[in-house]
Amino acid sequence: MSKIASYTVPEGTCRTRADKVLAAAFPGHSRAAFQRALEAGLVRADGKVIAQDDEVRGGQVLEFSLPETKPAELRPVEIPLDVVFEDKHLIVLNKPAGMVVHPGVGTGEDTLVHALLAHCAGSLSGIGGVERPGIVHRLDKDTTGLLVVAKTDAAHRALADQFAERSLRKEYVALVSGAPKADRGTIDRPISRHPTQRHRMTTGEGGRAAKTDWEVVERLGARAALLRCRIHSGRTHQIRVHLKSLGHPILGDTTYGWKPAAGLPTPPRIMLHAEHLVFAHPSTDRPLDLRAPLPKDFQTCLAALRKV
Repeated sequence: MSKIASYTVPEGTCRTRADKVLAAAFPGHSRAAFQRALEAGLVRADGKVIAQDDEVRGGQVLEFSLPETKPAELRPVEIPLDVVFEDKHLIVLNKPAGMVVHPGVGTGEDTLVHALLAHCAGSLSGIGGVERPGIVHRLDKDTTGLLVVAKTDAAHRALADQFAERSLRKEYVALVSGAPKADRGTIDRPISRHPTQRHRMTTGEGGRAAKTDWEVVERLGARAALLRCRIHSGRTHQIRVHLKSLGHPILGDTTYGWKPAAGLPTPPRIMLHAEHLVFAHPSTDRPLDLRAPLPKDFQTCLAALRKV
């Protein structure tokens, strides 16, 4: 663990999240690093430990230390990867269904991190810590599509800042149950952990702000539709829980209300795909505009729905 440092929030500063204040004051460390410090209880405001969502104001004295990043102790495993873009700074992958991004309780040696350790041969960023080397963001196990991984600490900080500030463009496609009445809309509802079912998220007061734009790409009769969703925040299960709140759960998503229907194909997984990503290259600042084609199982399900 690093030594304890102190910082006084400048007078006149409006109430702002502590991780944002500290990341601006100490640009050598990423905002994600301060978020982990807050999560570990390593940040105090005027002597009192504060939480990750707490805000601070001008004049307060912040004391903090950062958890050390340890070398990954995971074994590299040769697993084929679908590389969309790669250079010495980062790699963008088209993640397949069924692949867990980072190790956790109950996972084996078949996670994306295991594959990356072999593919990148020690050139991954360590900012993500032991369990998530190089990982800037994540996709659920059954969600396919574009995933960005940093190879250097500088790239990780720059990319993490873009995700934190929502300056990039993230678009998903989803097959949903039912047909929305409107052609497009916006869901602006806070998301929080479900009070009794901890593996689920829910919308309602007290959650973190979350915004999703959606539009109908194709209507598949009255019982299904293909939607394109653009997210302006990165909450856990955001698109899944937002579309459930709209009354149109994603096909295959039993966690959020989808149920099999007679006469309709039963998808093998949650039909959600991260198709389009636009962001600034962390070194050159030039825009990268990347797309991942629909995976075969998604295309098969879509084709079957068109025949119903």
